[in-house]
Amino acid sequence: MRKIHNPSANDAWDQTAGDDVIKPLTREEAQVLRQQNPGISPWMVLTGQAVGGVLSAFAAWWVSGESAVGWSVVYGAMAVVIPGALFARGLLSKVSTINPATAVTGFFLWEMVKIGLVLAMLYAAPRLVTDLSWPAMLMGLVVTMKVVWLVLWIDARARRKSNKLSAA
Repeated sequence: MRKIHNPSANDAWDQTAGDDVIKPLTREEAQVLRQQNPGISPWMVLTGQAVGGVLSAFAAWWVSGESAVGWSVVYGAMAVVIPGALFARGLLSKVSTINPATAVTGFFLWEMVKIGLVLAMLYAAPRLVTDLSWPAMLMGLVVTMKVVWLVLWIDARARRKSNKLSAA
């Protein structure tokens, strides 16, 4: 037997349907919101990733005592930073900011380029790095990708600190 839904005034959906009206921001409200919450530069994130990759390479080299392990970590970090830099450069170009449709298309295009470059770099790794250590290279990839959270945390702390200083 088939049940038929009969909406009534007591239905929870009907009671909350009109509560969630989305009101677009005015130009002034959007400017104030951007000033209160400025975005982080992709170049700052990439710099943090590069530093994290180099530090992890030195740590791996020091722990293992083998330079090939350090170079493998460096190559893994480069397989994140170089495509990321190309992606950021493409997204921040004037062509990508013409209108929303161009921005979305540019995002997907540059993301495909980034993924293709990462795959090409991983494919070329055994030919470019002598005595490549795959676990070390993967460690470099993972550490470099995860450093983003540390960069965001450091940036948020610095902004809170500067807001406290400017309020005082």
